[in-house]
Order: sequence, then C-alpha cells, then structure tokens
Amino acid sequence: MDLIQAIVLALVQGLTEILPVSSSGHLVLVPHLLGWPDQGLAYDVALHVGTLFAVITYFRREVLAMAQSWGGSLVGKPLDEQSRFAWRLVLATIPAAVAGLLLGDLIEEHLRSPKVIIVTLIGFGLLLGWADWRAPEGKSELQTGWREALIIGCAQVLALIPGTSRSGITMTAGRFLGLSRIGAARFSFLMSIPVILLAGSYKLLQLAFGDAPVDWGLMVTGMSVAFVSTLFSIHILLRLVQRVGFLPFVIYRLLLGVLLIVIFY
Repeated sequence: MDLIQAIVLALVQGLTEILPVSSSGHLVLVPHLLGWPDQGLAYDVALHVGTLFAVITYFRREVLAMAQSWGGSLVGKPLDEQSRFAWRLVLATIPAAVAGLLLGDLIEEHLRSPKVIIVTLIGFGLLLGWADWRAPEGKSELQTGWREALIIGCAQVLALIPGTSRSGITMTAGRFLGLSRIGAARFSFLMSIPVILLAGSYKLLQLAFGDAPVDWGLMVTGMSVAFVSTLFSIHILLRLVQRVGFLPFVIYRLLLGVLLIVIFY
C-alpha cells in the first residue's frame, strides 16, 4: 500500500464511519473497484483509532460529564441523568460485542461481496428514509430508556453485515423509537465510542500476536487523516440532519446501489 492509497482509505473511513452510508461497505468496494490489495489489519487499527479520537474530541464535554457521573456511580453515588445515559450506552454495546465475537469471522468470510453490499445499501437506505419520514420530531438522546437503548443496541448487530452502516441502522432504530433527528444522531455518535474502542482493542490484540509487519509512517498518516475527516463528517451530518433530515443519505445509498448493479451486473 502506498501513500496515496493510505490517504484515500483513511478519508473513506473517516467520512463513512459516521455518515449513514456504511464504512465497511466502502472499504470493501474501494479496493475492489480500484484493484488495490487489502490494506491489512495494522492499518484498520490505525483508522479506527483516528475515528475514535475524533468522536471523543467532538463530544468532549458530553464524554467528560458522562465519564465523571458514570465513575461516581461505580463508587456508590446516586445515578443522575448523565450516569443513567452512560449505563444505557454500555447496555446498547453488549449485543454487538457478543455478536461480533461469535459471528465476526463468519461474516468476514461469506458476506464481504458487492452483491451483499448492493442489497444492504438499498434495503437499509429505504428503511432509514421510511423511519425518518414517518417519525415526528421527538425526544433527545438523554431521554431514552433502558428498553430503547437495548433495541438500538440489537439493531446495531445488523451493522456487522457490510453495507448496512452502524450509524445508519442505529439512527433508523432511534427514529422508529421516537428520538428526534439530532437525538438519534447524537445517540449513534456517542454509542460509537465503546463500539469502536472494543473493535479497535480486539484488532490491536490480533496485531500484537500476529506476524504482520507494521509501517508506522502509514499508520500515523492514516490515523491523522481519519481523525480530521471524521470531525468534518460529524459536523456536516449534524447540520444536514437539522436542516433537511436524512434524505440526502437515503438518495446517496440508492444511487450507489444502482451504480454497483450497473458495474457488477
């Protein structure tokens, strides 16, 4: 992998991890369409670390408040709004973490194909559009209950399938459950922190016990580009969602799905 490939893949990761268009689907398609070799585990770790730092940086005030309240709840302090929300994020993370451990290798082996990505891009894109169209503006992310958090967490399991989009399916579930557009987006963003942390730690362990060589220069480059592009994509999504809803992302998913049908079939 050369420097240009590293930068392009980092941009793809940073932009599509947060936007409801599927980062895993794009990271499968871009090398496939351009004839590039697989980027390797070490680079995947760097991209996830860059994305994680960006989300924490953008939501640093919320993360700090939750961390302080959550830490207090661990030593016996009464639960408040922030600590309850933090525990709900923990609950919402459990289904995807378990499914990833049990099904990750199976999905990696059998579902990373353009045909699967076409179906999930179009299908879950239409579902996102329907959820956003039928649901009124509702509550904020802090007003979610334990049931809603668990349902959104279970929906997140579907994001293991390339083309689904972790942010897209969790925002879809949030809208169906009565969250406002901004509330659904913010819940999805904050929910990504433990998910990306767990996925990145798991890949880091794989890397530590593997024999693959590590190009630290490319890793730092990828992490930096993913960090900046993720910050940009969070800002753009929140502005678009507030003004026009999720329709631009639904249209993009449908057009990309149709384009892939033309290319591959």
